[in-house]
Amino acid sequence: MRRILFCIVISFFLTGTFWFEELFAPDAELWPRWKRHTPESVAKIDHSNWDFLLKTYVRSGQDGVNRFAYSRLSAADAQQLHKYVQNMASVLISKYNRREQFAYWINLYNALTTQVILTHYPISSIRKIDLGNAGWAGGPWAATLIAVEGEKLSLHDIAHRILRPVWRDPRIHYAITCGSIGCPNLRRDAYEGDTVNRVLESAARDFVNNHRGVNVEDGDLIVSSIYFWFQTDFGDSDEAVLEHLRRYAGPGLRSELEGLKTITNHRFNWSLNSIDLVLEG
Repeated sequence: MRRILFCIVISFFLTGTFWFEELFAPDAELWPRWKRHTPESVAKIDHSNWDFLLKTYVRSGQDGVNRFAYSRLSAADAQQLHKYVQNMASVLISKYNRREQFAYWINLYNALTTQVILTHYPISSIRKIDLGNAGWAGGPWAATLIAVEGEKLSLHDIAHRILRPVWRDPRIHYAITCGSIGCPNLRRDAYEGDTVNRVLESAARDFVNNHRGVNVEDGDLIVSSIYFWFQTDFGDSDEAVLEHLRRYAGPGLRSELEGLKTITNHRFNWSLNSIDLVLEG
């Protein structure tokens, strides 16, 4: 046991993260009932309340990181967030087409994440939130937060039992936010069914070309731990991840990636994506 603990500690100092995180990263396990959809539907879901909150409280930093002004949220706007989540819980999502469903689940995941952080704010990291069913990594992901069409759901369910296995699109990782600096940005507008594909392309480019996503340091490729934890979604090999990165890399980064064949290391910053932490720093 001491030998195992020693190896874990050494791994932490060498990599900046625990190697066993990859072993416990959730698999995409389909919950079949959420494959139901209505292809012929032209109905739209109203995300305007969530869109207003994002435009009001998300701030873009010079470092390319979007941060949320949790401490500045008015009581009225906090109630608006609560109302939005309630409204989403009442949506019969199986009656909508795939595009509307895609935007719905992304927005719901991000709104729930923001809501649970606000409920426990101030905190330094989302992993500090203890809802009594934390799982291996801490945080609120395994706890039941909402019921949709009579089914109780957690953030884990939405991400790993609905979004990832139904859509099988690696760009999902650029859309759902974990409330941390290391995650892709919480965007300043809500996702909409008609534009979800275009916006996902933009989100992918933003993250890949930001220091949180990819760094080449002295010829070594350092990537976000997202590409390590969920490598299966990006092709299940270093080569496949590199191909994905080159697709979205700008000219400068693409040049740096040329000739690289392996990923040297990965890192992730779990600090809360709060504008207040920047002001305090």
